[in-house]
Amino acid sequence: MSKHLLSGRLQNMSESATIKMAQKARDLKAQGIDVISLSLGEPDFDTPQHIKDAAKQALDDGYTKYTPVPGLMELREAICTKLKRDNGLEYSTSEICVSNGAKQCIANICLSLLDEGDEVI
Repeated sequence: MSKHLLSGRLQNMSESATIKMAQKARDLKAQGIDVISLSLGEPDFDTPQHIKDAAKQALDDGYTKYTPVPGLMELREAICTKLKRDNGLEYSTSEICVSNGAKQCIANICLSLLDEGDEVI
């Protein structure tokens, strides 16, 4: 057992470049500089009211627990329907995995496909 309390991986970690750039953009805006930040992928508009209302309704309806790892079945079915209707692509719900963002998707893919020592280009 290692005498260190933290994993060796932690020594190789650094602050997210995305977070650094977002902070830089906020700092520049605070100085009165007109900045368009492309760092976090956040929209430059408020969440539409119908989405806020649906989120509130979901809380009232009891959607307050963890969801299944690949996402709610109803959402995965809706994604399959959208892909077929709009893109002509047919997928089953077992081929759809919902995530909370691109970083999670990339991490899941890397953890699924890569082993220590593999070369990634």
